[in-house]
Amino acid sequence: MGRRSERLSKAGMLARDASGEGDVIQVVSRAFDVLRCFEGHEARLGNLEISNRCGLPRSTVSRLTHTLTRMGQLVYLPRDQKYRIGPSAVAMSTSMMRGLQLRKLIRSRLEEVAEDIPGTIGFVIPDRFYLVYLEFARAANALGLHSGTGTRIAMARTAAGHAYVAALDEDVGNAVLAEMERECPEDARILRPRLEDNRRALREDGYVTACGSWSPHINGIAAPLWSPQYQTFVVVTIGLLSTMYSEQRLREEVAPRLLDLSHAIGGILESNDGHILNHIERKSFKPALNMNVIKAETRNELEAGARRPRPARSVRAGDGRR
Repeated sequence: MGRRSERLSKAGMLARDASGEGDVIQVVSRAFDVLRCFEGHEARLGNLEISNRCGLPRSTVSRLTHTLTRMGQLVYLPRDQKYRIGPSAVAMSTSMMRGLQLRKLIRSRLEEVAEDIPGTIGFVIPDRFYLVYLEFARAANALGLHSGTGTRIAMARTAAGHAYVAALDEDVGNAVLAEMERECPEDARILRPRLEDNRRALREDGYVTACGSWSPHINGIAAPLWSPQYQTFVVVTIGLLSTMYSEQRLREEVAPRLLDLSHAIGGILESNDGHILNHIERKSFKPALNMNVIKAETRNELEAGARRPRPARSVRAGDGRR
């Protein structure tokens, strides 16, 4: 709705900003340009070298490096009269790498399931009325399934989307649906009749199925879980050819593996210690046993144009919280 975050995603915005147009704050952009100069094997750079690499006036670079040094992003070396990357930048990059490590662990879990089930196994996050594949794995014989990392799927037309909306606290889920009715009425007409059944299925079984909604050739099954990292529900989903897996077969053969996978990934997401993430044992996890409680604890604001669910808990073995 005209917000900066949306306008920045439009094609060509960065190019226009380079010529002084648009609303990107130039000093922030230039500060990142300075930090990018330290990529590669050269760890020490002076203002003149940075100026040449960035194409910025030396006086501008001097002000930026002074500020970045005060912030801990750079460290000044008096003897060399040069700078190197500082502790704050190292801490930031370490945090980002830990996020990549977490995703790698999740992907390995998906790949384990893909070895046994001939479909696409995905880990998706919400993006307004869509979900985006953050990680995925695909069986070698998964014909007709083309989703991959970055693929967007409609919330109303997929098992993952049905599971996500069903997991939300009731008033938040209803608000999301009302917003969908204003902006994507066709999708809302698909989702609304299924919402109560999906909520009941999630309470009783811990997962939701959707057969033929996205494609008449694909049947899907999905389980939501709360992510402390992303502060929203994420969804583990499996899509299979309908000619091979009927809804009954999904429930009998695929659902137990999905719940195992959901519980395993839930354990990874809730591990806040990087060392724990490094040493998670590769073993079969038992599915969550208590599927009877969906309880929200806090609520984020529902922003105009972008509904955001309040934090809640995923199904957890042992305490039964969502």
